Amino acid sequence: MSYLRFDKTLMTNLEESLTREILRTNRSGAYHCSTIVDCNTRKYHGLLVIPVPELDDENHVLLSSLDETVIQHGAEFNLGIHKYGGGTFSPRGHKYIRDFDCEKVPTTIYRVGGVVLKKEKVFVHHENRILIRYTLVDAHSETTLRLRPYLAFRSVREYTHENSQASRHYDEVENGIKTCMYPGYPELYMQFSKPVAFNFDPDWYRGIEYPKEQERGYDFNEDLYVPGYFEFNIKKGECVTFAGGISSIDTASLNELFAYEAGRRTPRENFKNCLINSAHQFLNKQDGESYLLAGYPWFKCRARDEFISLPGLTLSIGETEKFEMIMATAIKAVYSFIKGEESHLRIYEMEHPDVLLWMFWSVQQYAKFVSKEAAKEKYGELVKDVMSYLIENKHPNLQVHDNGLVYANGRDKAITWMNSTANGRPVVPRTGYIVEFNALWYNALRFAADLLAGDEEFVTRLQNCYEKTAPSFVSTFLNEYGYLLDYVDGNMMDWSVRPNMIFAAALDYSPLDAKQKKGVVDIVTKELLTPKGIRSLSPKSGGYNPNYVGPQIQRDYAYHQGTAWPWLEGFYLEAYLRIYKRSAISFVERQMISYEDQMTCHCIGSIPELFDGNPPFQGRGAVSFAMNVAEILRTLNLLDRYNNQ
Repeated sequence: MSYLRFDKTLMTNLEESLTREILRTNRSGAYHCSTIVDCNTRKYHGLLVIPVPELDDENHVLLSSLDETVIQHGAEFNLGIHKYGGGTFSPRGHKYIRDFDCEKVPTTIYRVGGVVLKKEKVFVHHENRILIRYTLVDAHSETTLRLRPYLAFRSVREYTHENSQASRHYDEVENGIKTCMYPGYPELYMQFSKPVAFNFDPDWYRGIEYPKEQERGYDFNEDLYVPGYFEFNIKKGECVTFAGGISSIDTASLNELFAYEAGRRTPRENFKNCLINSAHQFLNKQDGESYLLAGYPWFKCRARDEFISLPGLTLSIGETEKFEMIMATAIKAVYSFIKGEESHLRIYEMEHPDVLLWMFWSVQQYAKFVSKEAAKEKYGELVKDVMSYLIENKHPNLQVHDNGLVYANGRDKAITWMNSTANGRPVVPRTGYIVEFNALWYNALRFAADLLAGDEEFVTRLQNCYEKTAPSFVSTFLNEYGYLLDYVDGNMMDWSVRPNMIFAAALDYSPLDAKQKKGVVDIVTKELLTPKGIRSLSPKSGGYNPNYVGPQIQRDYAYHQGTAWPWLEGFYLEAYLRIYKRSAISFVERQMISYEDQMTCHCIGSIPELFDGNPPFQGRGAVSFAMNVAEILRTLNLLDRYNNQ
């Protein structure tokens, strides 16, 4: 039995199948995303969604979907499905699905009378091209396959509607056509591995709806352009491959290319392999540079997310060279920032005050996974330069005070990972001495001093600082109830029980003693721990809002007010293992198992952005989120190391 297999009963029940999404990507930022029945429910869904840098910095849906119709004895059976107004789905092709499996490549089996048709999809690794292979498994009479492409040619942030500006022009190419709806877009090539007939029959399919956008309070309908349809006969046992891309391809190579690409895929045959495959999807290469996208389908590369995700998505799965490749690009962005230079690199939010502190943590993980000597050789100069920049108070919004703590102004702009805003203001205006900033700062000072041992003058500067930081941290943040204040700004103290204190117990260098760390871990366990991550706010604290639902402003107010985040649990479990050591292994294993059901729901084989903070802990937000996948992988690696001690 396949690990990721869904039978007819589930596939034909739209209440079940439409909640399950599938994501396939390549290395240039392009992707294919839809539900497992190929009914698009988001404006971000599409068969071929690609960046078009000539237009903007967004992804664009070129080919929205491809409807298949099986024709036998003049009878037509349409296998497609779209949502229209009034709760109508048409055509209802999902009723012909007998089986769906995505252990290796997404594979759908349709049965129409005596016809059994297999559809398999892969995304080519290093070019913007989707391949779909159709195999006629069984048929008792002559069978024709008709394919009708639905075109959008629009940004993932927008919709397209019937208009007179859309070009209907197309050119014939080898075994297919090419077309482009609007100036500025690349040509879309639709080709087959065998000769096909294209019938020009242009029309707009109006009022297609996206229920996920409706749930989120956005506009939710559009019109899609269909230029006509492809038609060909297919024999029992025959394979025909469709290619949708932005360049022409030798059609004689399509079947071979599909087999090659499918053979490169690591089977998603268990929990860890699913996460490893998901980890690979975040890698993004553009213009010779390497990035980690923060998530799919709408996130770009964000600096904080990249440094937090990098060790888990690379080092934890033995991909040291990939860490170094991505870090090489990140280092350029860091130096551009600290020198105040303009950067062409597509790493965003580098100015946030904790980003450089997370960079130290990321290098620290490299030192632990590879060696301290290798880390010093590759990143020692970086560590010294950035630490000098911070100690000399050159950062525009991270000032080192005389007490050794760092201070940041977050009153008017969200500056931490709790970055939701409403009406132009932070929902959680964390400002002043922020607890995780200072935990990361102390850890960075100690790590830099250790890494740069031998540079006595510089290490002495660091030592003078961290010797003040530790007592100041305890006196500033630790309260009489044994947990840490979330932030302190003069007389303003935030007593909310939030997860940000966990970093002080989890990091390698902590200003807390063992008893204080245990106090922090215990209150996180008691008030914030869920089966799907750590809550962003305790139910006992004011403003608790655990359900991330409704229109945008409602979701903004809930985003960090009780929702649960898996990436935080990686640090919580690391702290738990530090305190309870081998006796904690079974507990950590149980927490990891609680994520395994996510492999078959929400986005198949990945972890969503966040979960509701109350049962049933429904997955919400982006369908695949880098920090969550990274920290679960890093925790699994930690478990292996503890088990092998």
